[in-house]
Amino acid sequence: MKQGLGTQLRHLIELLDGAVAASYEEAGIDYRPRFTPVMRALAEGTPRTVGQIAEAAGITQPAATQTVALMLKEDLVATMPSATDARQKLVRLSDRGRALLPQLQRCWAATAAAAASLDADMPHPLSEALAQAIAALERQSFGARIRAARSSLTHGSHEKTTQEKP
Repeated sequence: MKQGLGTQLRHLIELLDGAVAASYEEAGIDYRPRFTPVMRALAEGTPRTVGQIAEAAGITQPAATQTVALMLKEDLVATMPSATDARQKLVRLSDRGRALLPQLQRCWAATAAAAASLDADMPHPLSEALAQAIAALERQSFGARIRAARSSLTHGSHEKTTQEKP
């Protein structure tokens, strides 16, 4: 039986994230791969709101909020009130987070090289296929595609039923 797209993607993520997590462990770093987009967004040193982090990292605001909360517990980031808007908190790397950056950057370079190696082993680079899929889904969401398919299937079934009647 052919696996569905979602099942294949989850399995791919398990394979990739598992290997990346193991590489951090092998490097002696207590760090989760899910922290990387936030760390990269904060690496330049400028404090940002969660919304700014989400935008810079290319993740949803709820994902950024959850990740920042986990990173606060791990003492990788710290928060401070915004000077311009007391309702907002700014997030920055903590001393521990900044100290970890050089090791992380070496791990990220190795991960990027491994990704390039994977792309080279494929008839069509995975990174390009993923970029194209994301762009296509930004033009028309998967939800919209499901609704259109459901409508088409329902309409097609109705037509068959109508056509079959004498």
